[in-house]
Amino acid sequence: MVVVGTWNLENLYRPGGQFGPRDEAAYEAKLKALAGTIAQIGPDVLGVQEVGEPAALADLVGLLDGEWHVELSQIPDGRGIRVGFVSRLPLTVLHDRTAFPRPLDPVQHEDDGDTVGTTSRGMLAVRAGDDLTLVAAHLKSKLLSFPGGRFQPRDEGERARAGAYALYRRTAEAVTLRGLADELLLGEGETRKLIVLGDLNDGVEAATTQILVGPPGSEIGTSGERIRDRGDRWRLWNLAPRIPEAERYSRVYHGRPELIDHILVSRALLERIQTVHSVLDHGLPSVGDLPGVRRDTPDSDHAPITVTLAL
Repeated sequence: MVVVGTWNLENLYRPGGQFGPRDEAAYEAKLKALAGTIAQIGPDVLGVQEVGEPAALADLVGLLDGEWHVELSQIPDGRGIRVGFVSRLPLTVLHDRTAFPRPLDPVQHEDDGDTVGTTSRGMLAVRAGDDLTLVAAHLKSKLLSFPGGRFQPRDEGERARAGAYALYRRTAEAVTLRGLADELLLGEGETRKLIVLGDLNDGVEAATTQILVGPPGSEIGTSGERIRDRGDRWRLWNLAPRIPEAERYSRVYHGRPELIDHILVSRALLERIQTVHSVLDHGLPSVGDLPGVRRDTPDSDHAPITVTLAL
């Protein structure tokens, strides 16, 4: 059995900077809480998001039992956060991707008309062990920011435009992630063991998430789930329907549970799934639009999602 997970660690920085805990005590409390959860879920491979400083992830891994391998994207966003993997299996980096695939054009991201042709942060593809390929991603956030570092708009027109710009970029990022999956599958999804995971910042039915599924007509819970067809060469299956209904969320936003962290697998892995789980034993806090208020809070505002595979 192999346990694979994904977890947004929420601003993993060492203390004293702009985004991390203000002091050493808060930092140590966060590391202890994160390490406790990782020990509880027992992953063999864990995709992580919001690693602000590689040294902070090294501090966290130092609290875990056993030998671990770590690989991080070398392309962080403007805050310095990036994706990566922590694994008991040896890791080989395959791709660290940011460029939108041609002929997809850059998209507008500000009122002044400036465009961007790259993802918010690198998408990291690795091989774990001999034949398991994984991609970790963190798509553009739904939490909106405004010029001057504001988190509140001047008016509703500005809010609407910022929402559109974020959606443009998240959609282009989903296309980029799908393109990377295509490169890795090479039309051989029935034999290539691929897992795409991460914080996609949208629900299962969102258009951005659906882009990743690939050819339509066969999803978990539909009549076509177990019927093999030519689309299986490229298709990915979102494991969300396999999560027990009471656990089917990974964040609570303004009191509303939502599943925005996902694991998708190729056909080669679909029938090897044993269990899929989410949600911490102690529940999750409700978060709003001001992320700075949680900088001294232990643990993460996301729950890890895990899948156990018979490999």
